[in-house]
Amino acid sequence: QVSLVESGGGLVQAGGSLRLSCAGSGLTFSSYVMGWFRQAPGKEREFVAAISGSASKIIYADSMKGRFTISRENAKNTVYLQMNSLTPEDTAVYYCAAAFTRIQGYFFDRYYSTRDNYDYWGQGTQVTVSS
Repeated sequence: QVSLVESGGGLVQAGGSLRLSCAGSGLTFSSYVMGWFRQAPGKEREFVAAISGSASKIIYADSMKGRFTISRENAKNTVYLQMNSLTPEDTAVYYCAAAFTRIQGYFFDRYYSTRDNYDYWGQGTQVTVSS
């Protein structure tokens, strides 16, 4: 049974940083693209970032570029999201997700930024940024 467990969320002041972690089990971790999504109250769940199994391909939502960094350690079955320069607009539940590697190359960005293409989801971790 596949399990994804996020940790590292919490309350932080605007301008601060947080590092989220997501530990996977029950899957061949390196065979999966790992993604982060977030959902603010009353809004749709939106794409944040994704990283290929070998970490050779990384994509970000435009609003996160330069502030967020996704990385992974396959030996630990863990993916990370380093978030810097946080603003109140970053307040949301952050979800980790796993998608089997089906697509590479040209279509990677569109495919893995789409939440419906992910196979497994974590339970989410709350990030609250105070002003």
